[in-house]
Amino acid sequence: MLRREDGFTLVELIVVLIVLGILVAIAIGFHGQARERAGDATARANIRIALPAVETYRSDNGTYTGMTLPALQAAYSPGVQGIEVVSADDAGYCIRATAEGRIWYKHGTNGPITTAACF
Repeated sequence: MLRREDGFTLVELIVVLIVLGILVAIAIGFHGQARERAGDATARANIRIALPAVETYRSDNGTYTGMTLPALQAAYSPGVQGIEVVSADDAGYCIRATAEGRIWYKHGTNGPITTAACF
């Protein structure tokens, strides 16, 4: 008489659970990196969007002195958001954008957008 065996063995179920655990761990790691990269892209984009308003402010006033986010939004571009004017004087400016806990800076017209704080 032949005996019918239906179902999976305990070893097969454990192997499947281990493989699923590994795949979930990989997916969570990629998700975290994607969120960080998206936040970085958002912060850098906010700075780039603000640059025309910053330069127009200087063109109209002859200096960066007195430049603030509300002044940029009111006079030049209401779409400028997500930045903070750290400093502004005759010589230049420093603006900052924060996203996902990381801070990006732009120092002056020719300075790169970087995570290094303005001096």
